[in-house]
Amino acid sequence: MFPTRLDSSLAYDVAKAMMDGFNRHYQLFRTESARAKHRFETADWHGQQRAQRERIEFYDLRVRECSNRLEREFKAGEQSMEVWQQIKLHYIGLLVDHHQPELAETFFNSVTTKILHRSYFQNDFIFVRPAVSTEYIENDESEKRPSYRSYYPTRETMASVLVQMVQDFDLRLAFENLERDAGFVQAAMAERLGDAKLRANFQIQVLTGLFFRNKGCYVVGKLINGFYEYAFALPVLHNDDGRLVIDAALFGEDDLLMLFSFARAYFMVDMEIPSAYVQFLRSMMPRKPRNEIYNALGLAKQGKTLFYRDFLHHQRHSTDKFRIAPGIKGMVMLVFDLPSFPYVFKVIKDFYPPPKDTSREQIKGKYLLVKQHDRVGRMADTLEYSEVGFPRDRFSDELIAEIQKFAPSQLEISDRDGDGRIEVIIKHVYIERRMIPLNIYLQEAFDAGGANPEATGPAAEKAREQIERGVIEYGNAIKDLVAANIFPGDMLWKNFGITRHGKVVFYDYDEIEYITDCNFRKVPAPRNEEDEMSGEVWYTVGPKDVFPETFGPFLLGNPAVRGVFMKHHGDLLDAAFWQSHKERILAGHVHDVFPYEREKRFVNKG
Repeated sequence: MFPTRLDSSLAYDVAKAMMDGFNRHYQLFRTESARAKHRFETADWHGQQRAQRERIEFYDLRVRECSNRLEREFKAGEQSMEVWQQIKLHYIGLLVDHHQPELAETFFNSVTTKILHRSYFQNDFIFVRPAVSTEYIENDESEKRPSYRSYYPTRETMASVLVQMVQDFDLRLAFENLERDAGFVQAAMAERLGDAKLRANFQIQVLTGLFFRNKGCYVVGKLINGFYEYAFALPVLHNDDGRLVIDAALFGEDDLLMLFSFARAYFMVDMEIPSAYVQFLRSMMPRKPRNEIYNALGLAKQGKTLFYRDFLHHQRHSTDKFRIAPGIKGMVMLVFDLPSFPYVFKVIKDFYPPPKDTSREQIKGKYLLVKQHDRVGRMADTLEYSEVGFPRDRFSDELIAEIQKFAPSQLEISDRDGDGRIEVIIKHVYIERRMIPLNIYLQEAFDAGGANPEATGPAAEKAREQIERGVIEYGNAIKDLVAANIFPGDMLWKNFGITRHGKVVFYDYDEIEYITDCNFRKVPAPRNEEDEMSGEVWYTVGPKDVFPETFGPFLLGNPAVRGVFMKHHGDLLDAAFWQSHKERILAGHVHDVFPYEREKRFVNKG
């Protein structure tokens, strides 16, 4: 029960100190995000990558700072539960006029759970549900820089209004020809509108923060006419002469979902009111969960909070059981899922059979590398949780036996909270979006006759298209990873998945390395007949040596797969391909990786 009186002289001071800790965190987060504009204007791509990595660490650093202060100044961990109840109520009071209340609640949860042991705090002491609404928050400079701006063109003034819209972002670098680019955008918008009558509410709305990532920035908004809304994003890039161009016009939910994909790095965007951005973006992508939008904006801890709330809600409204995930079992990760929930849960095993030579800390380091790296649309983002409690009656006995066998150190079955319900507590787990494993996707096509050249009919033809699409996308995925300085290590089909948009994404990180740390070699010519006939490797192999021509036997056993692969991606079997990319990266080159099809680029229009 919550107290009827706030009579602790300490509670307000603790709540205020915690709020000071959050405000410091968000000020630093926002300052770093705002600096992305200058880095873009000066083409400081390495600085952009460095800032991207460092900003991810901000949150945990600030939580640690705040926790240490509360222990040092207030002995917070020794305070009674009555005091902690009052601390939360005071904190709620401090949230009333706050511009980031949902983020501040999550910060409170992080600090509180760091100070209080899991079995010691109850849901009363953290924000399981939000206590303060994020609706209709207005910033202090709403006229000068609201969350979004509205423009009211006519068909005749559309191009000039688009020019003004872009100029309002005050990019300190000249465009090659902004009027020309605005004409391209106008034509793309006119194509969407067709011959529709322009209604009284015809307008363009754009978020006032530019979205920075990799070597580009994006104007994000929507075109509104009557009852129809057309989501759009305009990528702005540097051309070869160092001037700016609008590179394309992306339209519709599917294009935006690709841009904001869970397999891409987080954007840098300066936001006073993040909930207003999320609400605006959700109106453009209603199928995208709010947690993934917060993640895409760089607010990953808020994404984790919302994911967990969604997960608890789903558990309450479902009855199916967690199970061992379908597919080939991995040597390093134990994977389980809930069939009705579109995510998988991955637990690091306690031991790994040969030839795996790794450790739990090394594996966690690889996952952190991916979190901090530009994932270029080809590596799935992961949510990382500790001490997660699941209802025991939702776990199949087979799954419990599997965890007890392969990851006993990660499992506890108890009523740790003392609420009378037995829980399965997983000590450490990664959670990823569920995808169709690429080996299963290809096998489905094989089973439908796609690999049989004599098979005829629509089903066989469709299966052949599926094989071609999967293999081409697999090669594209690897080449995008190479451009991002990532060598996947284990390139087997089972370690890649197909998303709902048909994109191939890598999700097995325990063997990844930087391309620049690898040594790509050709297999030496045999010295004699004995070498040539030997079933053993007769030449020396260093720990970071990679022989691309040896990939073939593991990947291309099926003739249908081999034919497509060699036609489109045969260069992946050539050490020179990998070595040339390594040399360019070492020379400081940062590759362009486009989150949209190249056919959409205006450069194709001349």
